[in-house]
Amino acid sequence: MDGLWLIAGLGNPGPKYDRTRHNAGFWFLDALLRRHGGELRNEKKLHGQALKTRIDGIDAVLLAPGTFMNESGQSIRAAADFYRIPADRVLIAHDELDLPPGTARLKQGGGHGGHNGLRSTFRHLGTQDFWRLRIGIGHPGLAEQVTPWVLGRAPADDENAIVESIDRSVAVLPDFLAGRAGEAMKTLHARGRSA
Repeated sequence: MDGLWLIAGLGNPGPKYDRTRHNAGFWFLDALLRRHGGELRNEKKLHGQALKTRIDGIDAVLLAPGTFMNESGQSIRAAADFYRIPADRVLIAHDELDLPPGTARLKQGGGHGGHNGLRSTFRHLGTQDFWRLRIGIGHPGLAEQVTPWVLGRAPADDENAIVESIDRSVAVLPDFLAGRAGEAMKTLHARGRSA
């Protein structure tokens, strides 16, 4: 089990939230499944949908928490415990207000930046040392507009830019999982949305 990774995408379950900005982590899982095949299945013990698979020869568990965003840490902890995956082999894909659409960044550790899914994961895992894939969705400009912004759908240009950044993230994932995080980050971070 040494080589096993947990890759969780954050979002809210149900068709109502399907294409909202806050579900960018789920979009990432969808893109990953389109590229590498397979289908998530309901796993009651993991409080979500999951699939154990191989990505370019690397064993990974893909997880879409079935809890709402602010309780997603419960599902991540259940999967990490069940598969005995340490925090430094956990990658969480989530929407990021502080990055513009079309930008994606890999990082390990750091704060939650007010993201309820990360806040819940900190609480349940008891550490911040997991990896994150931060998928830029942009910021509405005012704090009181954040909730309707993340729970709303992006206009077509922004949505296309988000999808494109997710596709680039999926493309560098094999390097990342194989222990070449620096290389994956260099490739991914070299391109953002052009002004």
